[in-house]
Amino acid sequence: MRTRTFTTRSEEETIALAAQLAREWTPPCCVVLAGNLGAGKTTFAKGVAEGLGAAKADDISSPTFALIHEHGEGLLYHVDLYRLDTEAEAASLGLEEILARPAIVLIEWAERFPRLLPEQRIEIRIEPGPDGSRRIHVTEIP
Repeated sequence: MRTRTFTTRSEEETIALAAQLAREWTPPCCVVLAGNLGAGKTTFAKGVAEGLGAAKADDISSPTFALIHEHGEGLLYHVDLYRLDTEAEAASLGLEEILARPAIVLIEWAERFPRLLPEQRIEIRIEPGPDGSRRIHVTEIP
């Protein structure tokens, strides 16, 4: 297991870092985005989409109500489990099928249903600072 920690000082820096990291990932790849409400998970997702060439940052929004957004004709899936209450609800989304596709799958609030996650994944924890900065911990779980 390897963890790298980065600090960004603006939304633009967070997007740029996420784009850089996304270019390092090889599909299929599960990426868990963790952090409190407002930590910057969707901002990070914007950078991933740009880095993969799946969508422009302005076209990315939180899938809180839709639960799953697909970008770049299946290149990127952005999943939000915040509104789900049970593991059965989360499993009914077809996560297992999505995770098997040759895509990058970003999952917000996945820590609520850890048994649904593949063993091999990347976990990204975002911690906002009082000055608007963000500490971003990237852990690769082999």
